Order: sequence, then C-alpha cells, then structure tokens
Amino acid sequence: MRSKKGVNSLAENSTENQKQGERRSLDMATVTKKKLIQTISQSKGLHPNDVRNVIQAFLDAMTESLSQGDRLEFRDFGVFEVVERKQKIGRNPKNASVPIVIPARKAVKFTPGKKMRKLIE
Repeated sequence: MRSKKGVNSLAENSTENQKQGERRSLDMATVTKKKLIQTISQSKGLHPNDVRNVIQAFLDAMTESLSQGDRLEFRDFGVFEVVERKQKIGRNPKNASVPIVIPARKAVKFTPGKKMRKLIE
C-alpha cells in the first residue's frame, strides 16, 4: 500500500486502520440468550427449558432489583448499579448554534470485578 514515491499516505494509513478495526469487530461474536442457554445445557447436561427458566428468573430478579434502586454485587464478576446522569447541553451537528438540552436521567452502570478485569486485559 505504498504510493508511487514509496511513502504511505495518510489516506492509505486511515484505510488500513479501518480494515484492522473491522477485522477485530468481525472476530468478536455476540452471545445471545439462546446461545448461552444451549452452551449451559450442553455443558451441565440439563434440559434447555430448565436452563431458560433459571436464566429468565435471574434476569427478571436483576431487573426488579435495579428498578427499585438496589445495587447488585457479584464478587469477582462485577457490580450493577443505577446512577443519575446529569443534564447536559448537546449540539446538532447540522446546526451547532442551537443548543439542545439533554435531560437528566437514570442509567444502569456496570463495573467489572477484579477477576473479569484480569481476563479482559
């Protein structure tokens, strides 16, 4: 990917970096609830419906706890908590002179635990 003068141009480097980024994102798979159920049922020898019921009950309990403002802590895995996002001013890229007020809102924040951080790094 060299230009006629033998020096990489900025455009060529940018394109090359984009291709590398695309390769990285293609290597990562999305694990759906269905895939997770299949994996657990096969590895533990349980019926998929039993695994599905347990996972759904777990997710429902997590959602209920978070909606009540509780903090969920799973040692070595991580912590889920509800945080308040402050009001901020946004800008429309097409008309930057007009400020847009983005209201304060609640959001779920996840902080990975020590074991997960080590595995990810």
